[in-house]
Order: sequence, then structure tokens, then C-alpha cells
Amino acid sequence: MNQAVKTSDERVNDIFFGPLERPVLRWLCERMPPWVTPDVLTAIGLLGGVIVAVSYWLSNVNRNFLWLVDVGLLVNWFGDSLDGNLARYRKIERFQYGYFIDHTIDTLTQTLICVGLGLSPFIGFTYALLALIGYLQLGILTYVDTAVTGVFKISYGKIGPTEIRVIIIAVNLVFYFANNPPLPLLHVRLFDLIALILAAAFFFYFIVFALIRATMLHRLDRPRPTKKVQIL
Repeated sequence: MNQAVKTSDERVNDIFFGPLERPVLRWLCERMPPWVTPDVLTAIGLLGGVIVAVSYWLSNVNRNFLWLVDVGLLVNWFGDSLDGNLARYRKIERFQYGYFIDHTIDTLTQTLICVGLGLSPFIGFTYALLALIGYLQLGILTYVDTAVTGVFKISYGKIGPTEIRVIIIAVNLVFYFANNPPLPLLHVRLFDLIALILAAAFFFYFIVFALIRATMLHRLDRPRPTKKVQIL
């Protein structure tokens, strides 16, 4: 639902595809029938994640199921990107409920996608789970940072959920047309190494951002000395 908690003063979603995506979402909101509610869209987004996971698994049978993965990503984008926008457009936001449902469903969807990827013939299960752990850590960092700063930041360096989906679609093209050669010196396959590097980047960003934020909060949130009361 892409909603911030009620105490959040600012919502940051400065993404690369924003100038294209926002008018499309606005157009869709204006044309959604009354029976399509934010909860219905959230369910559609989750369905898209299930389609992605199952299709990755079925790619063991036929590589053409990768095209169905892309369809699942589009379905997930439609539901996940539109539910919160529709709630804001209709002025029916439920901040606590929306925030809770949005991010629990997001976490479930991300887990399903990475598990499905790990069950595919392209990336080993261990490496897919390492990438998932790193990505979930960034999500936790976002939610904790929102709680202490009041700023809900869902994009970093122009990269947000929409860009992640586009990157996955591009990676699927690589999966479809390219081989996954083993790297004898490292005892891993090429795509496994890429997933490992991605997981390491997630962990590195998590540590660096956490240290920077903790240092800033340490300076701002110093305990104030209490005045001594003189008893006569």
C-alpha cells in the first residue's frame, strides 16, 4: 500500500522511473471501478509474487516459464504500486493498518520470489537466500529509520521497488539467452557469484547506513542534564 505510518512527516520515493510511473498510476486511480479497493490491489500484488515464485520453479521444466515470471512481476507492480495510491486518491487511508499490511505482504512476496529463484536452475538456493537476507535487512533498516526520524524512505539512489522489478526482468533475459558457466577457481557458477556480490553489497550498505544514522542520532539525542533542586 506504500503508506507511511501516521507519525511520519515525509515520504521519499525519488525513483528513476518516477516521472513515467506517477502519471500512469494517477490515470489508473481515476479509472478504477468502485469494487477495486486497496485491499483487493494488495491481494493482486501478492498473487503476482506467487506467479513469479512458481514460474521460477517451473523453469526447471522449460525455460520459457521465465516469460511468465515477467508477467508475475507486472501483476505485482500493478497491485503493490497502486494500492496505496488509490487509498490516497480516494482519501480512505488507514495509516496503521495500511502500513502493517503493506510491509508484511511485501516481506512475504520478497521471500516467495527469492525462494522461487533459489529453486530455479539459474541460482543456487543458498545464494538466493543470502540475497534475500541482505534485502530484508535493508527493509528492516527502512522501517526502523522511519520510526526514529519520521521519514519513510523507500528509494535509495533513484532505485526503488519499480526499478528492482525492471532489473529482475532484464536479468531474466540474461537467464533466457545466456549460459551460466562454472568458475572453477571459485567453485561457483557465474550467476551464483553475481547473487553473492549483490548480497555483499546489501550487507555493506546496511552496515554503513546504520553507522551513519547511529552517529547522527547519538549527537542529536544526548541526554539533557537535569537541574539540581536545592533543598532549603
